[in-house]
Amino acid sequence: MGSSEPLKVTFSSPAKYWTDAIPIGNGRLGAMVWGGVAAETIQLNEDTLWTGAPGNYTDPDAPKALAQVRNLVHEAQFVQATQASAGLFGGPTQVYQPLGDIKLQFDGSHLNDGAYSRELDLDTATARVQYTVGGVEFSREHFASNPDQIIATNISASSPGSVSFTVSLDCALPDHRIHINNDHKNQIVLIGSCSGQQPGSTGIQFAAVLELEISAGNGVVSRLDDDDNGLRVEGADWAVLLLSASSSFQGPFTNPANSTRNPTSLALLALQEVAKLSYSDLWSRHVDDYQSLFHRVSLQLWTSAAAEADDRAVAVRTAAERIRSFQEDQDPAFVELLFQFGRYLLISSSRPGTQVSNLQGIWNPDVKPAWDCAPHLNINLEMNYWPSLPCNLRECEEPLFDHIQALSISGSQTAKVNYEASGWVVHHVSDLWAKSSAYERDARWAIWPMGGAWLCTHLWEYYTYTMDKDFLQKTAYPLLKGCASFLVDWLIKGPQGYLETNPSTSPEHLFVAPDGKQASVSYSSTMDMAIIKEIFSALVSAAEVVKLLSCCRHDSLWFCI
Repeated sequence: MGSSEPLKVTFSSPAKYWTDAIPIGNGRLGAMVWGGVAAETIQLNEDTLWTGAPGNYTDPDAPKALAQVRNLVHEAQFVQATQASAGLFGGPTQVYQPLGDIKLQFDGSHLNDGAYSRELDLDTATARVQYTVGGVEFSREHFASNPDQIIATNISASSPGSVSFTVSLDCALPDHRIHINNDHKNQIVLIGSCSGQQPGSTGIQFAAVLELEISAGNGVVSRLDDDDNGLRVEGADWAVLLLSASSSFQGPFTNPANSTRNPTSLALLALQEVAKLSYSDLWSRHVDDYQSLFHRVSLQLWTSAAAEADDRAVAVRTAAERIRSFQEDQDPAFVELLFQFGRYLLISSSRPGTQVSNLQGIWNPDVKPAWDCAPHLNINLEMNYWPSLPCNLRECEEPLFDHIQALSISGSQTAKVNYEASGWVVHHVSDLWAKSSAYERDARWAIWPMGGAWLCTHLWEYYTYTMDKDFLQKTAYPLLKGCASFLVDWLIKGPQGYLETNPSTSPEHLFVAPDGKQASVSYSSTMDMAIIKEIFSALVSAAEVVKLLSCCRHDSLWFCI
């Protein structure tokens, strides 16, 4: 790799908070490893577990409200325009849900009495926990495999017969059940449903299967006496846990009630397909796949003062120590680590065929997460994917383009009905179901129909990096053209004769109106105009490349440019 220090994020104790846990992921499945000694939690996610179903993102009353807001803006009544813009609000987004937890419980005497380490090895996308109990060294290793679509955990000890623990699955969602598989006594099965926000609606169905394997000839697996969802391991040399999961999600426009996918069968099939592979085989396949992306870019800066004094200094310091000391010792190896950690997170949360990386990638422990854990288009989603091209991870951007395609479909209806415009439009937040209408509650974030346009800048940028004309002609150009078509219709002639956006907000900002009161709705924010100019310029350049310039000529478009 050429880095000056090992690419490892290290900790000296178990996580106390969810944000201290170690994230692993294969693009679709994610986990957070806490690293507890006597008790361990591995929190799980699957990227299609959302509430709700496809929605109606249109409002036939919106054009009337739009006309009122525009008149108020033209009269410089910005406070009243902000209040009236509530007539343009849509409903809330649906909510990203957690899958569950793997719970490991060791006996009361299993307490660390020696060195402890917890690390994320960025070079192999592997989380490790090591500690000592009674002179025996214990090790746990975790990874999320993209080629085999499983999350794997290996528990081992330096002394034979020392691995003893109980394992169970848990789930925070109310509609679920957990049982031991009658056909495979070493499998725990979790089956559940993501309830819709509408009472009685059919939500996305899901299943997770946890399979346990232990060392041959040494150790016993038994079912817990007082519980139907746990297994006990006693006296093993090692144990391997494999988790697979699936859902009934069949696309953003298919109601879960009409899905033909059987998540339990799919989760069991994933484990059947890796049944003949050893843990070492699984790890090697995982590393080969991951490094085919991760090893494309290396970054090596100068050596820090601490490393010059002691060439092991950086390697043994924890991430928290390096953050605290950064102001004094501008630890360039830590900058390298942060750079590669960003690449690691994108690889782990976005792969071809997965859902778009959401507000927290794919990691979320809460049934009611902050901001619904939904993709926010007024900067967060764009930020997730800004590293993809300059950091040589072009494949990781494919889920974003899939999401834009879905948004253009629902967004065309929103543009037609809500704004009486052509093309397609999306606002500041979306979800699994490609929500395209405005959000609710506050104009400062809801009234911003530039979400689709900002996303479309990624399309042209992808072409300029890859020079992929097939992508440009079949994917980027139609989406850009539809986006620009809406923008042309959205621009109106203002009182001074210039084309303007109205209503317009600078996302999540307020300003002081002439009457001294705070407002958020005005006209032609700098952000609006900058994005529109970028889209128009990209469209013209794209049209020239694909020899379709004559198809996109529009008097208003040329005037805007």
